[in-house]
Amino acid sequence: MRYLVLTCCLALAALCNGAAHAQQPQNPAATEPQAGAEAAPPYEADLMRLARVLGVLTFIDGLCGEGDPQQWRERMADLLDAEGTSPQRRERLAGAYNRGYRSYALTYRRCTDAARAARDLHAAEGQRLTRTLASRFGQ
Repeated sequence: MRYLVLTCCLALAALCNGAAHAQQPQNPAATEPQAGAEAAPPYEADLMRLARVLGVLTFIDGLCGEGDPQQWRERMADLLDAEGTSPQRRERLAGAYNRGYRSYALTYRRCTDAARAARDLHAAEGQRLTRTLASRFGQ
């Protein structure tokens, strides 16, 4: 977990320019384990949000031709390897990533200033999430 969070943090820090971030309400139902599934760790909500942010960054970087969208896919694969301890958990993490990607694919058809601003906000949020995860739960 620590290696993954630090890797994500370094990647996000390199891309962030210190922009402010917007917090969006979280959907607790999306992060609750189903009956018979393993108990979620205390950092589950932040981890799911990070997966969603990675999906958004993948889409916007690909749309705008800026940065390398493949790096976000690789970070997500690292996250799945480190935190996808069960098929259900892997599915929840991948679902969060895909929801982030699809939500922006529905919103943006071409690269605009608004898309770039959204990218900056999500990069800052991802940086904050990785810092929080590393400081509170890293070992």
